[in-house]
Amino acid sequence: KSKITFIDGNKGILRYRGYDIVNLINSNKSFTEIVYLLFYGTFPSTEQLQKFISHISQEYMPPQIVRDVIMSFPQHSHPMAMLIACFSALAAHYCDKETSYELECKLAIAKIASMIALIYRYTTNQDFIQADSRLSYSKNFIHMMFDISSYKFTEVVAKALDIIFILHADHEQNASTATVRMTGSSGPNLFACLASGAATLWGPAHGGANEAVINMLTNIGTPKNIKQFIQKVKDGSKSTKLMGFGHRVYKNYDPRARIMCTICKEILRDFGVNDPLLEIAVELENIALQDEYFIERNLYPNVDFYSGIVLKTIGIPVRMFTTLFALARTSGWSAQWYEMVSGQYKIS
Repeated sequence: KSKITFIDGNKGILRYRGYDIVNLINSNKSFTEIVYLLFYGTFPSTEQLQKFISHISQEYMPPQIVRDVIMSFPQHSHPMAMLIACFSALAAHYCDKETSYELECKLAIAKIASMIALIYRYTTNQDFIQADSRLSYSKNFIHMMFDISSYKFTEVVAKALDIIFILHADHEQNASTATVRMTGSSGPNLFACLASGAATLWGPAHGGANEAVINMLTNIGTPKNIKQFIQKVKDGSKSTKLMGFGHRVYKNYDPRARIMCTICKEILRDFGVNDPLLEIAVELENIALQDEYFIERNLYPNVDFYSGIVLKTIGIPVRMFTTLFALARTSGWSAQWYEMVSGQYKIS
């Protein structure tokens, strides 16, 4: 059992440490505060939060072995393959070092942001950008990816990233989280466990859904093609799949999807973008939610349905989508591992 996350799929409820996800988002908590909550079970005081942020800020720089591993890959390599290798490199780097369980968790949160940014910069043939300790976690990530001085950065972008990271932070004993805990049960360090979790997340049935949604919306092309697309789905066409709908746990509307839809509209408005994919997505949702075929099968939009549009608007390449899922979920993986190795709760 774990006390970190609770889900009621029939009622569409998700809670972190007893706090409802909708209330957490509405409270404007930062991603860093949610990470603290997942790790320790309570929200930090102002002093505790500043100390926590300071610890993370000091650890962004990846060790040389990580940079060497990234640069050993061909630049066209898939970012998730590179990220898995980065975690393995961290496992090697820290295997002989005296690190507490708590420190390993903080290191993981810091390192993954810089590793993903480094992967992006390397694959786009750009120099690595050092972290700026004055910035928040989400702002730092954007800074290391794109360089804030030349990027159209707004507070809406920071808020959108915080929300995406919070919504994806943890989700009970899903495939990747269960893998992290299973790997951890034999005693390796956290980074080896994260490598196994990231490998599981990379699978198209787990972490690649928002990428599949973007491809689906692009293939539909225009709202006038939606009814034809819906009919093909209902007819069981093997070449036509409805992505971003339904969930193994939720038999009601995924609470994260409503939040994601709102932030999607905000980010497009902020960027002054009239993305036709959003128009298609909204119309597709409206039609599907009124169709008995989908209602009877409990097929409601999930968190992946709108998140891809947000990431695409921010400037994240589609091939990098799953790495951002991994960044967010590293907080949950680490918290679940910390809970297990501390002897607090076992899966039962």
